[in-house]
Amino acid sequence: MEEVGDEVHITVGAVRFEKDERARGGVCSTYLADRTGLDDKLKVRIKANDQFRLPANDDVPLIMVGAGTGIAPFRGFVQHRAATASKGKNWLIFGDRNFSTDFLYQAEWLKYKKDGVLTKLDVAFSRDKEEKCYVQHRMKAHSKELYQWIAEGAHFYVCGDMKKMAPDVKSAFLEILQSEGNMSQQESVDYLARLRKEKRYQEDIY
Repeated sequence: MEEVGDEVHITVGAVRFEKDERARGGVCSTYLADRTGLDDKLKVRIKANDQFRLPANDDVPLIMVGAGTGIAPFRGFVQHRAATASKGKNWLIFGDRNFSTDFLYQAEWLKYKKDGVLTKLDVAFSRDKEEKCYVQHRMKAHSKELYQWIAEGAHFYVCGDMKKMAPDVKSAFLEILQSEGNMSQQESVDYLARLRKEKRYQEDIY
C-alpha cells in the first residue's frame, strides 16, 4: 500500500511498573522502546490471529472498537480500505488514558476522517475528566446509530484488554441490542452468538 510501502508496522505499549520500591519494565516492550535504534535489526515473530479479518466484501460497513495498543489492527484495516477506494462505511471508536499523550496515530485518523475514509470517529479518554469515559460509554452514547449499522450488516471488531475492556464492550453491545432492537436478554445473547458464527463480531484480545 502507498501509505507504508513494503514496511511492517507494530504498535508497542511499554510495560512499566514498580515492585519492591524498584522501577521495573516488560523485557520485550522496554527493549523495543528504550534500546532499539532506527537501524537495528531484530529477529521477531508476529503471532497472527487468523480469526480477525476484514470481510471479503469491501462494501460491508465496519465498526472498530479499540483501546490502547488495540488500535493497531484497525490502522491496517483503514489503510486497506483507503488503498482500495472501498465504498464501505468505517466507524472507529478508540479509547486510552489521556488525549495529549495517548491519541495514537491522531494525525492519520483525522486525515482519514477529513478524506471521508472514516465515516465516524469517536474517542474516549478516561483520565482527562473527573468522570471517566471508556469506549463502551461512547457506544452507548450512539446506541441508535450503532444498532442501525449492525442491522445494515456491519461487522463489529473489538481489540484490546481481555480482562476488563472486552467484557465491558460485550455488555454494552448486548444492552444496545436490547434497548434499540427491542430484544429480551436471551434474544440478545442468541443474536450475538449468531453474529459470532457469521464472523460479524470478532475479537482480538489479550
